Amino acid sequence: MSMRTEFQEFAVKGNVVDLAVGVVIGAAFGKIVSSFVEDIIMPPIGLLLGGVDFKSLAITLKAAQGNTAAVMINYGKFIQTLVDFIIIAFVIFMVIKAINRLKRKEEVAPTVAPTREEVLLTEIRDSLKVPALVRGVRE
Repeated sequence: MSMRTEFQEFAVKGNVVDLAVGVVIGAAFGKIVSSFVEDIIMPPIGLLLGGVDFKSLAITLKAAQGNTAAVMINYGKFIQTLVDFIIIAFVIFMVIKAINRLKRKEEVAPTVAPTREEVLLTEIRDSLKVPALVRGVRE
């Protein structure tokens, strides 16, 4: 089998295509959540904390000098990224929980009443077990 044929089989498999679609949708979802946090959630929180703009929260380690930029720890951006992560993780958790619930419903097969023959065989089996237990014989 040639390298081209192997690659073609790999690339056309459904799992690879599904994964690619998932990555693209995930990236778009990440942008939506980032915008939601940055533009909708953080401004009211900043307002409640006295008009704080989280993007500008930073600790300056070394001030800017000439052409050299300042060295800063931007903890406000980190807080926003952390809130992004928490929201994305929660949404993914809820989606996985819903998928698992649907899978459990699919796995539960409808129970069919045993036939007369199965009931009779079960009774015979159970009656044969009783003497063995009475004699102290372990199965």
